[in-house]
Amino acid sequence: MKINFNSPSKVFNYKIYKNLDDYSSFTEVHYGGASSGKSHGVVQKVVLKALNNWKHPRKILFLRKVAATIKDSIFEDVQGALSTFGILEHCTINNTDYRIVLPNGATFLFKGMDNPEKIKSIKGVSDVVMEEATEFNLEDYTQLTLRMRERKHPNKQIFLMFNPVSKLNWVYKYFFEQEQDEDTKIIHSTYKDNAFLDDRTKENLEKLSARNPAYYRIYALGDFATLDKLVFPEYTKAILNKEDMRSIPSYFAIDFGYTNDPSAFIHVKLDKQNETLYIMEEYVKTGMLNNEIANMIKKLGYHKEVVTADAAEPKSIAELRLQGIERIQAARKGKDSILNGIDFIKQFDIVIDERCFKTIEELENYTWKKDKRSDEYTNVPVDSYNHSIDAIRYALESARVDKKDYKEKYKALQSLGL
Repeated sequence: MKINFNSPSKVFNYKIYKNLDDYSSFTEVHYGGASSGKSHGVVQKVVLKALNNWKHPRKILFLRKVAATIKDSIFEDVQGALSTFGILEHCTINNTDYRIVLPNGATFLFKGMDNPEKIKSIKGVSDVVMEEATEFNLEDYTQLTLRMRERKHPNKQIFLMFNPVSKLNWVYKYFFEQEQDEDTKIIHSTYKDNAFLDDRTKENLEKLSARNPAYYRIYALGDFATLDKLVFPEYTKAILNKEDMRSIPSYFAIDFGYTNDPSAFIHVKLDKQNETLYIMEEYVKTGMLNNEIANMIKKLGYHKEVVTADAAEPKSIAELRLQGIERIQAARKGKDSILNGIDFIKQFDIVIDERCFKTIEELENYTWKKDKRSDEYTNVPVDSYNHSIDAIRYALESARVDKKDYKEKYKALQSLGL
């Protein structure tokens, strides 16, 4: 099924259009800033590649690290591309198993790598698409390349799409620290390359350049974060099981966002006796209305819990109460509340569930500010990569406000200059 476009500029961004029929590289790395259109462009390319082969219909595996995130991300994006190309109604869509079969027999499978064994059982894969590739690890990437052994499929490819984060992340170490072979193509894009971006989003991104230049370079321009003095330099990643940790008290909080900044809902557990903070669950997403936030909390099963929320949005707190989150309360913001919260967290060993990708991303990028004149670090954190971390501070307020020994520990930390 060949689709002809009379006006390609009305359908494709230039950076994807000029590579649309180029299958020469086994690995394509598409990275850059927010709203650059890179994920949508890769989906367009992969859909057209699948449609152009009738003799041996392709089997394409679309992946997120966590299966629960597929429905509202890559599965929706692929259906959008099929609709744009005018063939969605001719496809067979399974909304339960997340499978799409195209008119020529090509199959799209949507899976999560949180259960690698299920991926290993899939045979005959022609192409792999890794959305939010920074959420995966090098072992995931290596195993996926081994899944693509089917000889009947020509031009096998694996696509990675992501917004740059810390240079600690595996994608930087693997694709940017070392010289790449000829079988890897790296394509960088920013919001300036997205001809379909609405004016308001573009204006919001431009405002970042004045408000927070460092964040603008990372978030909008897609530069990798320069490693600096991290606020939380040490933590441990693990798979945490709520059922095995019922005896440890839980705390919940949300930091509100919308357009550029996400709303971040956090579930943590604090084991004071063993001085360990467990970061159990996260839900981080932009563009969420208050009714969607309420539904998310209900779906997670925490609508009856005390949820501490960003005090800067009393209207949102009131609306969430009306939506059934009745025990939501405002955080106690005050003088030095950020530093006090950070210092309290630093008393504990941090163990984070390895599926909390956005929070891990923040831990790898949340740094102290430098004084421009002295080039010395200050005791003020940079106001970026902190939405989940702010929510963690809010969540732990009730664990520390009446704690006398906390004040003593805080004074001790101050005396040590920590």
